[in-house]
Amino acid sequence: MNKTLKDAILNGFYDDNYPGHELLGPQLLANNSDNKIWSTLRDELLKCKSFTWAVAFITQDMLVPFKVVMADLAKKNVTGTIITGDYLGFNNPRVFDELKKISNLKIKIASEAGFHAKGYLFEHEDYQTVIIGSANFTRSALISNYEWSLKISSNKEAALTKQFSDQIKGLEENSFDLTDEWLKNYRKNWVKPVNNHSEKNIISEKIKPNQMQQDALKNLQGLLAEKQTKGLIVSATGTGKTYLGAFAVKAYKPKRFLYVVHRRQIAEKSLQSFYQVIGGKQSDYGILSGNKHDVNKKYLFATVQTLSQDKILEQLPADYFDYILIDEAHRAAAPSYQKILCHFKPKFLLGMTATPERMDEQDVYKIFDYNLAYEIRLRDALEEKILTPFHYVGIQDYEENGEIIDDTTDLRYLTADKRVQYILKELNYYGYSGDRPRGLIFCSRQDEARELAEKLTATSHPAVALTNEDSEDKRGKTVTELEAGKIEYIVTVDLFNEGVDIPSLNQIVMLRNTQSSIVFIQQLGRGLRKYPNKQFVTVLDFIGNYKNNYLIPIALNNDTSRDKDRVRREIQIPDFVGLSTINFSQIASERILHSLDQVKLDSMRELRISYKELKQKLGRVPLLLDFYNYGSTSPLVFAKNHALAHYGDFLQKMGESVELTKKQSQILSFVTKELLSGKRVHELLLLKMLLNSDNRKISFDEYIEQLNKHHAYVDKDVLNSVDDILTLSFFDVKSGKTTKKEQYGGSSLINHDLLTYEFSPVMRNCLKNTAFKKLLMDVLETGLLLNQDYQNDQQFTIYKQYDRKDVCRLLNWPLDVSAPMYGYRVGENVTPIFITYKKDSEEKRNAVYDNQLSDGRSLRWYTRAPRHLSSDEVQRLLKPDMKLQLFVKRSDAVGKEFFYLGEGKVLQDTVKEEKIGPKKKSAVGMNLLLKRPLAPSMYKILFDN
Repeated sequence: MNKTLKDAILNGFYDDNYPGHELLGPQLLANNSDNKIWSTLRDELLKCKSFTWAVAFITQDMLVPFKVVMADLAKKNVTGTIITGDYLGFNNPRVFDELKKISNLKIKIASEAGFHAKGYLFEHEDYQTVIIGSANFTRSALISNYEWSLKISSNKEAALTKQFSDQIKGLEENSFDLTDEWLKNYRKNWVKPVNNHSEKNIISEKIKPNQMQQDALKNLQGLLAEKQTKGLIVSATGTGKTYLGAFAVKAYKPKRFLYVVHRRQIAEKSLQSFYQVIGGKQSDYGILSGNKHDVNKKYLFATVQTLSQDKILEQLPADYFDYILIDEAHRAAAPSYQKILCHFKPKFLLGMTATPERMDEQDVYKIFDYNLAYEIRLRDALEEKILTPFHYVGIQDYEENGEIIDDTTDLRYLTADKRVQYILKELNYYGYSGDRPRGLIFCSRQDEARELAEKLTATSHPAVALTNEDSEDKRGKTVTELEAGKIEYIVTVDLFNEGVDIPSLNQIVMLRNTQSSIVFIQQLGRGLRKYPNKQFVTVLDFIGNYKNNYLIPIALNNDTSRDKDRVRREIQIPDFVGLSTINFSQIASERILHSLDQVKLDSMRELRISYKELKQKLGRVPLLLDFYNYGSTSPLVFAKNHALAHYGDFLQKMGESVELTKKQSQILSFVTKELLSGKRVHELLLLKMLLNSDNRKISFDEYIEQLNKHHAYVDKDVLNSVDDILTLSFFDVKSGKTTKKEQYGGSSLINHDLLTYEFSPVMRNCLKNTAFKKLLMDVLETGLLLNQDYQNDQQFTIYKQYDRKDVCRLLNWPLDVSAPMYGYRVGENVTPIFITYKKDSEEKRNAVYDNQLSDGRSLRWYTRAPRHLSSDEVQRLLKPDMKLQLFVKRSDAVGKEFFYLGEGKVLQDTVKEEKIGPKKKSAVGMNLLLKRPLAPSMYKILFDN
């Protein structure tokens, strides 16, 4: 470790020719899209033996993710100290209350006047890490602000480390332990710092269209310009859906406008919002609900129950309103709404909803002619800071004597006193933002909800159970009691998935299995509407032994890949959504991973469901491009599915009429399986250019010009490789009884001479089939979009995944020699090396090759056996000009693809012949140094235990 640490320091401070080390080398930390300062702090916490932080300012909105880490560290007996203070009265007294809840944390108050430090010290086994700079322990500083912090690791005997340690030691000596008495006095004398943003300013900002609303309004104008008469906008709860509707109506300037909703309270509130935006005479606005019938008003806000009455509809001609807006448009399939929609014939009908996906399979999109004008989804709204950020915490549910909550757990256990106490303990530990808890608890059954509410109330946490058996009046009254602080919790089953508006909610608690990603996001979004003094929402998910746990990371990350390996990474390295954080305790992570191992995400059943949902949304047969733009499944899933030859094959299995010849099907299979992934732009671009050409012919110069526009590297080898791929000669290698070339039809797709490229006669004939042509273009356009994730100016993109066949192609080799390649293949000037870091079984032949990331920067690697230092293969491998390309995967369980880690360099003094394996055969071992230091996130994915 000492040599590694020394090299890393010299690399950072003296000469980058010394080997670097991403984990130990000096780093300038900032908040960017790839990494946040909090991510580095979190990683250091999880690896350290102890820590001491000196931070002047701490905010409560950063303590929830910190508590998740500290709870896991407590199980490993890792403790820490935070030195903070009262400078400028920045720290809210609540911060100290919350810090005191962390059992393995000591809190000290600095006596130094003007204490304004921002330093983080971590003690490791044989070195220390210091992070020091501009970042306080606040959510803004650690996640979003433009901050700089310098991270330095050094030997404990280093002068700089000693200086910092001495400063910390002196600071501790001049600090005192946080006491109840000090906190009582601080709270008594504390004056909240002045906030420059008054409530008046916040309100005025809300009624100006934000960027997403502006985009939606532009799209609505586009529909009107196209003479469309209907449109649908999907807008997440709390994103200003009502104001957006008002802006749209203001722009249209209708003679008479009708707003339809299911509750009078919403109609009255919406009237006020529209008046704020549109203005004019107050007398132009009216209500149609109950006994109030203002049918002669210019802007009429009606409840569906009153409007749908025959005696009301008889008073209003079909063309009475030229603009109608249906709020909560997912309800529009109901008979009462249909009665209204059949009666009126407006010039434009607008639907607005937060939840278009219906569990009852009603086709909401069809009602609005599939004119989806705009979508403001939850994740987008959080990124744009339209909603209150959340801190999601996945923690283990109550467990006793090895018994874990699951789908069949008896009610007595669900509402046992010990489980209730456990839930309350976790609710108290993770806390809430605001003056008192206002929580919504989702559980699995109605009797559980009632009993849980009674037990919470009995423990001085007043709660009310609400189910679908309760009246609308009781629901409204209960919500009012929660907002007034008379009760702390509403306990329900699935009643509040949509339609409820409780802006003051500051806790969402999930005590049930996740049945669907849609419902999960609906429930998560209940508390995200902005509210005064609410800085965040605490979302506590008690994760039991549920078979659907795998849906949690998929829903939180809006993951459409259906790729288990990617879902695993999302659990290992939790993501950020704007200022929101996603956090899993260690045991909760293990339960989710266990659930993931039991499911097949890309099964035909799952694909069928996804296809039906998208077809309903679009009102037509979706293509791969539609899955890329709108779907719940990545287009790549269809390419990777071994049961499908291509997407046309899938459509046929779905009962769609797709007529293809055998040859056409084989060609579609080739472009789908080999090119759709977008890992190289060259073939996709050439085929699309030919397809768009009138005579199916383009010049060599035109092709080169387009490659340059796509910033793609061009040389003789890659152009020859494109020919090899599109003539299928690359695939002229035995694969079972036939060659892959024969499986793809055996015919070249192109002809190429010195001056031109053109489609082959076989392709020209196939293109006479419009279905084939459409499906081919679909693959090419989708592949070009997927290619945006890759760097076209080089053969491989760092940290992207490739299988052995991809590597053969991208190295411009004339044949696919991936089958016999195994761990490596020595080429003329480049050698790809494939390393599986963890072997699944010690009995496997390759388990004797003990690949080790010995110091975080170099891998011990072995040639095949038997091999000797004098072997021709080894001599060629060790040539000074041989380029080594390193590809690594964690284990065989993650599939065939390897992460590209960049070039490697043989450390010559580590090369030696060794006897390996049970038969003690000779092999040559060597350390391969990564030329590019490994990113912390990749280190965690590949090498962390």
